[in-house]
Amino acid sequence: MNWFFINKPRSKFGKFLDHHKLTQKEVSEMSGLSKSTISRLCKGDAFHPSFKNGKRVLLALKKLTNKNVDYSDFWL
Repeated sequence: MNWFFINKPRSKFGKFLDHHKLTQKEVSEMSGLSKSTISRLCKGDAFHPSFKNGKRVLLALKKLTNKNVDYSDFWL
């Protein structure tokens, strides 16, 4: 049993990272955003990034996963 994910509220963004086995650190480094910003995006759907930061996150995800992701996939 994986105890790490039990009762852990995750946003769509957080679930995407989990599914693609990406760490918050990897996304933070690739996007240039702080680890705390990436962590807030993963915790739940209450926090939405600014358009500028969202664009940076999406560009990082595209590079890391080779997937075509959009802002509305996570935050609309």
